[in-house]
Formats: sequence, structure tokens, C-alpha cells
Amino acid sequence: QVQLVESGGGLVQAGDSLRLSCAASGQFFSTYLMGWFRQAPGKEREFVAAISRSDSSTRYADSVKGRFTISRDNAKNTVYLQMNSLKPEDTALYYCAAEQFGLVSGADHINWDYWGQGTQVTVSS
Repeated sequence: QVQLVESGGGLVQAGDSLRLSCAASGQFFSTYLMGWFRQAPGKEREFVAAISRSDSSTRYADSVKGRFTISRDNAKNTVYLQMNSLKPEDTALYYCAAEQFGLVSGADHINWDYWGQGTQVTVSS
């Protein structure tokens, strides 16, 4: 069992940066594929980024590639999402997700095991 708690969201202006954090409780954090998703009002939840268990590979949605960076610290049981050059269309509720033994290659279509409650990111123009 893993519990995920996101933090770091807020209200920023276009062009600003934010870093989201997701702290995981429970054991064996390093065995989990970790990911970030987001859901804007009136839209379906969408994949944003994922990072492999060993931190050796990542995957991003085209809409955030080059602006967002996912990373993890297995010693701290935490995954991060550094978001730069934010745009109003990045406004959404951002969720952290975990999938034990998952692969980055399947990150955008697998059924993730665990989800956090989300942290709101609002980008004003």
C-alpha cells in the first residue's frame, strides 16, 4: 500500500516556474514507476510525465516536453515535477501516481495502482 501526497501548487503568472513534490509513504518506493497527470476543468485527466524506478528513463507528453522535468529521490521517497515557462493552458489539478514494477513505455495507458489527491496549479495570463 502506498499513499501519495502532492504539494507545491499555486497561482503564478505565465512564464513563471513551479516545482511540485509528491511524497510517498510505505515501503519499496524504488520499485514503483512514478508519474504525473493533470486534469483541467471540463477535460479528461491526461498524462504529463513519468520516471522509471531507477531514474534512468523518463517520458513526457508533447505539450510539456522541454518545459517540464520529472525527477525522483528514492532516499526521500519523493518525486518532483519542475515546471518552467508555464502557460495558462497548464492550469489544472495535478496528480501524482504510482505503479509497482511499471514501465515508462506504458506510462500513458496503463492502469496506475495509486493516486494522490492532487494539487492545484493556476497560471494567469
